[in-house]
Amino acid sequence: MLTKKIKSIFSKKIENSKDNFFEGSINEKDRIAPAYINMQNPKFLEIDNLYYGGLLVIDYYREQTDIILKSLIETNINMNISIFYEKQDPFKTIKDLTYHIGNVGVELKESNKNREDIDIAAFTYNDAKYIRKQIQVNNEDIYFLYIYISLYAENIKELEYYLNKIEGIAQSKGIQTRRANFRQEETFLSCLPLMENNSSIKETSKRNVLTSGLLATYPFISSTIFDQDGIFIGTNIYNNSLVFIDRYNSIKYKNANICIFGTSGAGKSFYTKLLILRYKLLGIKQYIIDPEREYNNLCDNLKGTQIKIGPNSNTYINILEIRKESLEEGESGYLATKIGKLIGFFNLIFGELNEEEKALLEEKLIETYKNKSINFDDKSLYKEIKKGKSLKRKFKEPSDMPILEDLYNILGKDERTKKFQIKLIPFVKGSMKFFNNISNIKLDNELIVADIYDLGEENLKYGMFLFAEIFWDKIKENRNEKKSIYLDEIWRLIGVTSNKEVASFIYKIFKTIRKYGGSGVAITQDISDIFSLDNGTYGKSILNNSSIKTFFALEEENIKILSEFTNLSEKEKVEIKSLKRGECLMFVGEDHILTKVECSELEQEILEVSNEKSNIGN
Repeated sequence: MLTKKIKSIFSKKIENSKDNFFEGSINEKDRIAPAYINMQNPKFLEIDNLYYGGLLVIDYYREQTDIILKSLIETNINMNISIFYEKQDPFKTIKDLTYHIGNVGVELKESNKNREDIDIAAFTYNDAKYIRKQIQVNNEDIYFLYIYISLYAENIKELEYYLNKIEGIAQSKGIQTRRANFRQEETFLSCLPLMENNSSIKETSKRNVLTSGLLATYPFISSTIFDQDGIFIGTNIYNNSLVFIDRYNSIKYKNANICIFGTSGAGKSFYTKLLILRYKLLGIKQYIIDPEREYNNLCDNLKGTQIKIGPNSNTYINILEIRKESLEEGESGYLATKIGKLIGFFNLIFGELNEEEKALLEEKLIETYKNKSINFDDKSLYKEIKKGKSLKRKFKEPSDMPILEDLYNILGKDERTKKFQIKLIPFVKGSMKFFNNISNIKLDNELIVADIYDLGEENLKYGMFLFAEIFWDKIKENRNEKKSIYLDEIWRLIGVTSNKEVASFIYKIFKTIRKYGGSGVAITQDISDIFSLDNGTYGKSILNNSSIKTFFALEEENIKILSEFTNLSEKEKVEIKSLKRGECLMFVGEDHILTKVECSELEQEILEVSNEKSNIGN
């Protein structure tokens, strides 16, 4: 007994000391509670150096054609919005409506009042009948709707500016608000995540709404994109939310293609370089065709490989070379596939060929390859090498392939094709004879930049096609690897200066690259030119086959052209025209979002150094 008594006394002492201990400690309420609250002014609250002002939404347009809170949510104003729905008893509602309909119906028949009073009564009569029908026939429910808005700022002047701005936006959308003067505390508490709809403000903001009408109050409509494995692009201009895009997300996006359009100096080159930099860190293979020598120094900084072709270059690419990776495993038809591409390339040199000329050229190409023991049998592309006692088949080397001079000589033997031979003189014996060599390039780096600046304005299209074909073969090598090809100034390949065969080849890249885990990136500032060939068929096709479209600032003429091929709204046309440097309108899947491209200080430093060096080089 004594032992039990001692234990009980001892345990009580422990409990008392425990209580005393917790009384002197900080609990969770202490951690989140403000240092002070000032509620003396009826127009606002002051809490920890922030000023809070409330608005009560008291009325709306009778019919809404848009989500009513969209314009408010898309602003970058600091605010909290609270929405309460209270479902009502449908049986009681029908009973009350029936009684009301009966009374008002009698009044309408017997009333001798003025016309205005009769019209108002008729409105309420018809509304009551409509609501009763929706509940009884269409199984809708009726709710009481309450919406409160709490804004906050660092000073009273800024708070007043915010209140006026929100009131103006709300009024333009048919939303009537009232300031919560003398009810600031109740409004503030109702906007906290406490599920407290204070009775003193309920009567002011209560409005009837049917189930179908609730859709107009859907709050999660802000154009925010946050892909889990995406890279950071920038911030939403309206609400400062972060924009993360994973263009390789095949579940969310139909493909990983991107279109980047914008005038000179709008920020498209900086944005493109930022994408290259960030995807390089992820180990994604990237191939860039650079007609303006903009990416060389970025390539140096990222330890990529530069391939330069031109009069002063020691690197060569043979347009007639057939590469092993040009066909996937299980496919056949090396020579047939190559000839199809070459017809497009020679169209660039010889001008638009008719069907007879194409047939003649194909005949000479077949003969050129035949002289190198290559024919339509894919086995002819392999040679046997003796290793010990066994023979092994190996794909032919670049030195086993014909070069332009071989075709040049064959064209000269036939009177019908001598005109083609003459046009090949610059490529075989003249200023562009660097095209007449055996390939000596290596493509084993994750980042490869093709510098074709030295080709000159008139000849850039030849270099662009050449590298587009080579990089396309690299894209097809491994379906399980993520990779991308960047086509700067793409209008040269799909515009009026090109031809249908080349444009079809580029379109094929954008249409099928998804199958190979790839992404095509089309970049241009000449909007009219990409829609100039065949009534814009190829430009439109590439635009439609790009899940992500990025529009930097454009001139009004280009905006008009673009609007013919995209679903730009009138508001978006105005926005594109007024965008500042580094700001863009992005179409990401079904989302349209105004974005400010952002980067870190280190990224800024890397890209600015690259830009400075590029400008010096030009």
